[in-house]
Amino acid sequence: MPSGSVDRDLKVKVLVLGDSGVGKSSFTHLICHNQPTKNAGYTIGCSVEIKLHDFKQGTLEEKTYCVELWDIGATKTHRSSRFVFYNNVSGIILVHDLTNNKSLQNLTKWLNSVLSCDPMNGLSSIKIAPTTGNVTPTPSEDLPPKTSIPLLMVGTKLDNVSESSRANVMTRGKVLCNKFGCDEIHMDTSDSRYVSAGSGNSVKLSRFFDETIEHAKQRRTVTSTTVGSGSPAMIDARQRVFSENRQQHQRISMDPLQRPKRFNFNNSPKVAMD
Repeated sequence: MPSGSVDRDLKVKVLVLGDSGVGKSSFTHLICHNQPTKNAGYTIGCSVEIKLHDFKQGTLEEKTYCVELWDIGATKTHRSSRFVFYNNVSGIILVHDLTNNKSLQNLTKWLNSVLSCDPMNGLSSIKIAPTTGNVTPTPSEDLPPKTSIPLLMVGTKLDNVSESSRANVMTRGKVLCNKFGCDEIHMDTSDSRYVSAGSGNSVKLSRFFDETIEHAKQRRTVTSTTVGSGSPAMIDARQRVFSENRQQHQRISMDPLQRPKRFNFNNSPKVAMD
C-alpha cells in the first residue's frame, strides 16, 4: 500500500490501448483496485482510473504519485476522435488477447496511431528508443534519449490458453515486445493473484510505473526549460484555440463599434390596443 504524502502536482498519464474485447477495462480495474471487476463492459470514448504508486519504493527517493490510466475505447465509430486523448502521455500499455493473434498484430497500429499524432497535441517530447524496430519515431532529435516513452505489453485471458499451445503463444508476443523494446506480462484479469505483491508481473508493473513517473518528471523539466529559453512551448491544441477565442472576445468587448446593438423596449413605439 502507498505510504506517506501523495504528490498531486505531477501529471502522470498512461494510455491503455488495444482492440475491443481484449480486456483493457478488466486489466485497468484489477491493477487500480487489486481486485477483479464484476461488471466489465465496453468502453465508449475513454474511462480513467487512478492508481497510487510508490515511486522507487525502498529508496531515499520513495514518493507516492497518482498515475492516471486512460482506458481508450476501441469502437470503430469513435476512431476519428481518439486523438483528443493522445496528449501529454507519459506511458503506453498495449493490451492483447492471448487467444486472438490478430489483436497482437494490431498493437503496432495502436502504437503508431499515438506516435503519428500532431506534435501540438503534446507528444513532441516523446521519442522511441532505437530498439523499437519498425516503429517510426517522432521528429524530436534535439531531445535526450532519456525521454523515450515507456511501453508495456499485456497479454490477457491466459486461462483460456491450453498448456500445449502456451509456448507458441508466448513466443509470438516475445518477438513483438523485443521490437518495441519493452516487457510483457501475461495474466487472467479475473484472478488477482497474477498481480500479487512479489510476483513477476507485479515487479514488471512497478518498474513500468517508475519509468512513467520518471518520464513525466523529465517532460516537466524539458517543458520548463523550453518556456524559459523563449522557444515555442509545447501546449495542447485545444488550449491554443480556447486562448484565441478568448482574445477575440476581449477585442470585441473593448470595441464599441463591434458590440451587438441592444433593443430598448422602453423607447419602442406603443401600439394601441382595440
